[in-house]
Amino acid sequence: MISFHFFLEIFRFAWHSITSNKLRTFLSLLGVTIGILAVISVFTIIDSLETNVRDSINKLGSDVIYIQKWPWGTNGDGEYKWWDFMSRPEVSINEMKKISSKSIKTQAIAFMNSANRTVKYLNNSVEGVAVMAVSHDWNLIRSFDLENGRYFTEQEVEGAKNYVILGQSIALSLFNKLDNIGKVIKIKGEKAIVIGVFSKEGEDITGNSLDNAVVIPVTFGYKLMNKRWSNPTIIAKAKSDISNDELRYELTGIMRSIRKLRPKTPNNFAMNEISLISNQLDDLFSIIGIAGWIIGGFSILVGGFGIANIMFVSVKERTRQIGVQKSLGAKNNFILYQFLIESVFLCLIGGILGIILVLILTNFIAAFLDFSINLSFKNIFLGLSISTIVGIISGIVPALSASKLDPVEAMRR
Repeated sequence: MISFHFFLEIFRFAWHSITSNKLRTFLSLLGVTIGILAVISVFTIIDSLETNVRDSINKLGSDVIYIQKWPWGTNGDGEYKWWDFMSRPEVSINEMKKISSKSIKTQAIAFMNSANRTVKYLNNSVEGVAVMAVSHDWNLIRSFDLENGRYFTEQEVEGAKNYVILGQSIALSLFNKLDNIGKVIKIKGEKAIVIGVFSKEGEDITGNSLDNAVVIPVTFGYKLMNKRWSNPTIIAKAKSDISNDELRYELTGIMRSIRKLRPKTPNNFAMNEISLISNQLDDLFSIIGIAGWIIGGFSILVGGFGIANIMFVSVKERTRQIGVQKSLGAKNNFILYQFLIESVFLCLIGGILGIILVLILTNFIAAFLDFSINLSFKNIFLGLSISTIVGIISGIVPALSASKLDPVEAMRR
């Protein structure tokens, strides 16, 4: 019961101090509010950006290896030797077929190349569409749903049928509807029959979505794409009990045997996988996180000085009151906690206001941008924790000075 009255009395003093000096309180809280707004906004955007990027990257498959001419990273040596990579031969569909016949650790293997082309239907056209030419087993590696129609059969792929599956945004742009099975469009002047429409996936930050793409059989793609400029890729998916390291080791040996490379000759192909991108993302977001702390730290520092200032002023204004309290038996700890908790209370109010502003801003951004951004409980807790720590640091010196006042001297002021 004593504890309850103790805190009740402290909060009464704090509330009285806040309401009796509204302008001063407002200016002091403004610093903390802006500081928390800056810190939590930065981390909320960073977290949302990281989540969106990683979700997009994970669509490529964590158990998938991409065999290509160009590597995705520097392989740890810090230098991207493009002059060496340029002379490498492109991977081919024949190599994919040979790997398929020799590999025992792949669940599925496919070939893909892609290029941007203009797609037309009567007077409607869409420029810069990502046209993806794939072999039959691509659907076993890249997960998707169909709104209408069907996927290619193996015979249709081998027979170079001029069939096409449209992304939903492309279908709506060309036909203004999704039921377009049997319609004939043109891709780079070549006729293509629509046999399916992908379900809407939604845009992500890396553009890894089928909404704005069209997919055709790889054999039909020979008419539409230049092999050299279409980024040919062999995609291999590991069996459920096989690790990426095991699959990569097997594929490396098979590719070296296919290309007849001598034991000491370096690989003239790249084995790319999602972990390469994930490791680079870890480093990138660590740097961004440090920058976020620096940006927000200055704002919090200013807010902390503002709270410290108001607490010193509060101690000076209430010096006589402190003397009366001590003369009536109030202990030093009571005075110390009284001002310290008042400082924390002020900072928490500023922190809560900052978090409310972040919540408003995230909802505003989400309403106008096709970007998922959410204020997490982790960041809310972080904001309140920072507010509490700033309150303690800002209030400890004024609170100590108040608790050490001599009651007789204090009552004379």
